[in-house]
Amino acid sequence: MISQFVKDAPTAWRLLNGIVCLYKPSGISEGAVKYSLLTKLCNDLNEMEVRAPVDYVSIEGDTTKEMRVTVGPSYADHPLVVGPRYQEKDFQGRWPLPLGLHTSGVFLLGLNKGVRTVTAMDYAHHVRTFHVSGQLGRATDTYYTDGRVTERSKFRHVTRQLIDKHLATIQSAHQKSMFELSGVDIQSQDAYELAVQGLIRPADPNVPMIYSIKCIEFKPPDFILEIHSTNEHEIYLKSLINEIGIKMHTNAVCTGLRCVRHAFFTIHNALLRKHWTLQHVITNIQDNKRILQDNPDFYSSILSQARLQNPSQKPPLLA
Repeated sequence: MISQFVKDAPTAWRLLNGIVCLYKPSGISEGAVKYSLLTKLCNDLNEMEVRAPVDYVSIEGDTTKEMRVTVGPSYADHPLVVGPRYQEKDFQGRWPLPLGLHTSGVFLLGLNKGVRTVTAMDYAHHVRTFHVSGQLGRATDTYYTDGRVTERSKFRHVTRQLIDKHLATIQSAHQKSMFELSGVDIQSQDAYELAVQGLIRPADPNVPMIYSIKCIEFKPPDFILEIHSTNEHEIYLKSLINEIGIKMHTNAVCTGLRCVRHAFFTIHNALLRKHWTLQHVITNIQDNKRILQDNPDFYSSILSQARLQNPSQKPPLLA
């Protein structure tokens, strides 16, 4: 791969078109992550060679005689007057699906032309993978560990086999509802033909769907679940932990949520906060572009879903 050094800010600005994959910390909203990234990008761009002020042409002298023409920098376009060349409002930025305040992990943000791609991803309902941590023995009013404790209970009777049993029941119920929402009998030929086409995604974006749920760590009272789902949201995952506790005749509260995968983007592609710099972001955008190009089925799915939802919408760009 050929490396190219860029000194001027306009060239670097043209490279900021696409999807950037960030690692969102817990306790920070999506809007704060976007603002923090754009502020850092603007600072880095303004430290490079920016556009000089436009020229101001002045014609002076007596109109009845030969006049003098002078050219100088226009103070109306000077950074000390109009502000820095690059500001946060110059960027277009959008994320496809919200994570939530207490959720950390993979966070996709479309910059400039990449906004159209993440908008199309909303229509495609791609699967996300979460690691949700829980704790047995107590319940709170917010379903999260920072809430007010409303109930305490014993949990010594809870075993790995018991929790696996209830998780299998939840997964089976969601698999059955997939076909019910599609209007076909799960025992019919239509259901088989629908299943071989791939994952069945609900048409309604407000209906959460769990494709797989399993316990990957069980150290009472703490446990961790791995959940593959779509259309989920933070409060749904928190309430799911509370529901599991009730089914096991105890209580459970969510202690942490982490998104480890969004479609083909994993935590290995995500930039840590210390790497939210212009150089790392441009490199990440180019890497994510190759991920989309290496998965044509992924790209064709978001394109077809976008046309299905809004036929007049322009196709997303692999910026």
